Amino acid sequence: MLPIVIVQQTNYNMQNHNHSALIQKLLDCALACENCATACLHVEDVAAMVRCIALDRDCADICTQAARLLKRNSEIGHQYLVLCEEICRMCAAECGMHQHDHCQQCAKASNVCADACHAHHHPITQD
Repeated sequence: MLPIVIVQQTNYNMQNHNHSALIQKLLDCALACENCATACLHVEDVAAMVRCIALDRDCADICTQAARLLKRNSEIGHQYLVLCEEICRMCAAECGMHQHDHCQQCAKASNVCADACHAHHHPITQD
């Protein structure tokens, strides 16, 4: 008689996925945004940088929160990445319009993070 093998079905969930690389990209983006916002405060025409600073701050906060949610295996972690991708793309677009080195570095980090979030997020559901 052949042995019976029971295969346990597991849904893809956050506990079965290593988020280390994604969390690092989120934190790299948050730091680049913080650096950019701080540097923007010291440019000659700071008034022209107001939207950049605001988006930098929002992006840094949202990326940091996303990293926290993923680290603690939150049930909404992957859905939160939808929002994170959106703010990263907004920040990258704004920073990309400025020629300051810190803005260009922030735009690059934000695009990398947005792409990583896109690759990992799940749709937002209201079940």
